[in-house]
Amino acid sequence: MKPLYQIPDTLRQSLRGIFSDIDDTITTNGMLSAEAYSAIENISEQGIDFVPITGRPAGWCDMIARFWPVRGVIGENGAFFFSYDHKKKKMIRRYIQSEKERSEGRKKLEKIKQKVLNEVAGCAVSSDQFSRISDLAIDFCEDVPDLPIEAVKKIKEIFDESGATAKISSIHVNAWFGEYSKLEMTRVFTKEIFDIDLDRYKDEFVFCGDSPNDEPLFQYFPNSCGVANVKDFESEMTYLPTYVSRSKGGKGFVEICKKFLDFD
Repeated sequence: MKPLYQIPDTLRQSLRGIFSDIDDTITTNGMLSAEAYSAIENISEQGIDFVPITGRPAGWCDMIARFWPVRGVIGENGAFFFSYDHKKKKMIRRYIQSEKERSEGRKKLEKIKQKVLNEVAGCAVSSDQFSRISDLAIDFCEDVPDLPIEAVKKIKEIFDESGATAKISSIHVNAWFGEYSKLEMTRVFTKEIFDIDLDRYKDEFVFCGDSPNDEPLFQYFPNSCGVANVKDFESEMTYLPTYVSRSKGGKGFVEICKKFLDFD
C-alpha cells in the first residue's frame, strides 16, 4: 500500500466519482462526524458523484439515498441499489434478485441462524436485521463484546458449509444465498444511473474501504484507497488497496477526499 501523496495529480482532473464503504471508513467508532459528512457534501457540490457501497440494510439505505448528498447507495453487499431523483420525487429501487429468490434465501438463512448462535458464543443477530431484505448479519463487535478473530472465522465457516455466501466486515459477518456481490451491483449501478461501462472507465473512479469484504473492490479499482484501519486486517487479506491514509476511519476518509478536492 502506497501513501496518498503518491496518487497521480492527473486523477484529480479526470475523477468522475467516489465509491465508499460506510462503517469504519466514513464513520469512526460507529459515529458519523461532521467533518466526514461535510466531505461528502463538498464532493457533491463540486460535481463529483458519491455513492456509498455498504453491507447495511435496505431500511438504512432508503434514508441515505433520500437525505445524504449522494447519487445513490448500494446496500446489503450488492443485493440492490437505491437512487432518489429529487426533481421527480421518485425513488429508483433496483434489486439483483426477484422477490421469490429473496424470500427463499431468507428461509434458508433462518435455518442456519440458530446453528451459528449455538456454536459461536457471544455473537448475536445484528440489531439492524429488522431492516434487511436479503441477507443475515451476525454481529461480532458492534453491539456485543468484541469476539476473537477465530470466532469470526467460525461464523463465516458455518455459512460457507451451508452453501451461503459470507463476507466479513469490520463489525458483522453478512451471509446470503446467490452469486451477487458489491462489485457486480456497482457495475449495474454505473450502467443504469451513469450510462457508462465501468470496465472502460474504472480508472476515473476511486473506491474507499477498510475491511476484507472490500477486497473485490480493492482488486478491481486501480485507484482504491484504504483508511488506516485496513492494516488491522492485512494478514487476513489477499488484495489490499493501492493507497492508504495516515488516519483511521472518518479522519482517514477526509484525508482521501482532500487529495482530490478543494474544500476547507
